[in-house]
Amino acid sequence: MIERPHLIDVLFIIAPHSLLLDIAGPAEAFRLANLHRAARGLPPRFRLRFAGPVESVPTSVGLELIGLEPLPQRLCAPTWVVLVGQPNAYVGQITPAIVAIARWLNQRLHEPLLAEDTPHRLLAICSGALLAARAGLLATRRCTTHHELLNALRALVPEAQVIENRVFVVDGALASSAGITAGIDLALHLIADECGEALAASVAEDMVVYLRRSPRDPERSPFLVHRRHLHAAVHRVQDAIIAKAECDWDMAALAAVGCVTERHLLRMFLEHAGVSPLHYLQSIRLERARQSLERGASVTRAAEVAGFRSDLQLRRAWRRHWGGSPRDAVRAAGPGEVAFRERMG
Repeated sequence: MIERPHLIDVLFIIAPHSLLLDIAGPAEAFRLANLHRAARGLPPRFRLRFAGPVESVPTSVGLELIGLEPLPQRLCAPTWVVLVGQPNAYVGQITPAIVAIARWLNQRLHEPLLAEDTPHRLLAICSGALLAARAGLLATRRCTTHHELLNALRALVPEAQVIENRVFVVDGALASSAGITAGIDLALHLIADECGEALAASVAEDMVVYLRRSPRDPERSPFLVHRRHLHAAVHRVQDAIIAKAECDWDMAALAAVGCVTERHLLRMFLEHAGVSPLHYLQSIRLERARQSLERGASVTRAAEVAGFRSDLQLRRAWRRHWGGSPRDAVRAAGPGEVAFRERMG
C-alpha cells in the first residue's frame, strides 16, 4: 500500500451545463477509494469539493446542482483541480462563467503547475481541455480531448502536443482524458498511483469497469483479467498476490491463504480463473515490474519490487510473456510522466 502524508483536495470546477457523468464518475471513484482505505484501517486520501463561479448551475441533463462553493482564493492543501466538460452545443460559448473560470485557473494554477515540486494537479476531462487551453495552462504539454474536439484544441493551442486515439494522457502535473467515461479511467489511474494497484482494482470492480492505469495499458488490466468468477477462495488468493506480489510465494503458501490443499488450489484456479496460481502470480509481477520501469526504476530494482529473484529472471519472463526487453517500457514512457512520478515519490 502506497502511503503519503497529505489529504488531497479533489476540486471539481463546475460551469453551467457541465456533463453530469464527468462529475459523478470520477467523484464516485475517489469516494470508493476512501471507502476501501477505511476497510483496510487507513485514513481517507481524498476530500471531494465542488466549486464554481455561481452557487447554482444546471447540468447537461437538466438536473440543477446547488450549494457550490465559490472559486477559492488560494489552494491551501495539495489540490487536484478537475475541469469537467460540456456538451458540444456549449463548448464554443464564451460566457461570463467560462471567463471567470479561465481567469481563476490562470491566476491560481499557472505558476504552481510550472513548479518542479508542485503538490497540485490539473485534470481536464473531455472538453475541459479546451477550458484549460483558454486559461493558458497547456503550453507545449502533451494532452488529449474528445475525438470530436481534437481540431478545436489544436486551434486554441497550436504549440501543444495534442495526442489522438488515447483514453487519457498524463504529462507531469497535467492529465487529460478523451471523453465522458474516460474520466473514470483517469481517476482509477491516479488512485492506483496514490493508493496502490490493488485498491484501485477493488474500486474498478465495485464500479464494474475495466481498470486502465496507464495511457499505454491494454483495455483489460492484468489486475482484473482472470477475475470474472465468483469463487471466494480463488479471489482471496488473487487479492493476496496483488497486495504483496513481492512475497516469496509458492504453492504451499498460496494454498494456505486459500485454506485448501495445493492440489485443490490448482484445480480451483484452472476451473474458475482459467490459469494456474503461479501463472497468475507471474502476470501480476510482470505488470508491477512494468510500472516500476515506467516510473524510472532500473531493471534490477523493478525485478526486486515485483518479486523476481533477479533481473535475469525478469528478462526471461518478460521475453516469454511480451517479447522484447524490459527496457521497452522505459522507452515507451513519456519523459514528463516519469519526471513527475520521480518528484512525487
